[in-house]
Amino acid sequence: MNARPLPLFPLNTVLLPGGRLSLRVFEPRYLDLVRDCARTNSGFGICSILEGQETGVPALPAAFGCEARIVDFASTEGGLLGITVQGERRFHVMHTRVRDNGLIMAEVEWQAESPTTRVRPEHQLLALLLAKLLDRASIGYTNAELEDADWIAWRLAEWLPLTLVERQALLVEDDPHQRLQKLVEHIPRFQAD
Repeated sequence: MNARPLPLFPLNTVLLPGGRLSLRVFEPRYLDLVRDCARTNSGFGICSILEGQETGVPALPAAFGCEARIVDFASTEGGLLGITVQGERRFHVMHTRVRDNGLIMAEVEWQAESPTTRVRPEHQLLALLLAKLLDRASIGYTNAELEDADWIAWRLAEWLPLTLVERQALLVEDDPHQRLQKLVEHIPRFQAD
């Protein structure tokens, strides 16, 4: 896995592979980032913030993040640039440096993508839970997706009310079956008393 410079956009959230996120962009460093990504058809990295704020002085990003690809542009009510991004590949931050404009650039190592793996019988209830959540939200899915352990884990990690730390731990986990097992351990917390 090769290392290459990737601009980072630290946020108080975790972007997951296949997930979507809407952002308002107003700081010059991030307007430049969006312009450069649109011009070169490239992505940027989103990492959760360990220390600091989303605006102002560059924040300390987590060591693992997800590549974001811009899939839509809009103008917000306040005249700000709005973008929608989709999560792509996971990465591990090896080194960072801060440009003069405050943009964090990272040398990253891309994490191997999980091969399509069928959900195991012990996690089949998670597939049913996800199907119910998506049906209630009128979001379509395929039978093949509901058999893919990786896809189920990422979508449940988005939909369940997990903490930032819990989502980050799932992003770091390479094995989709281990990710599903961690989600099973969180389920009792969400059941009504």
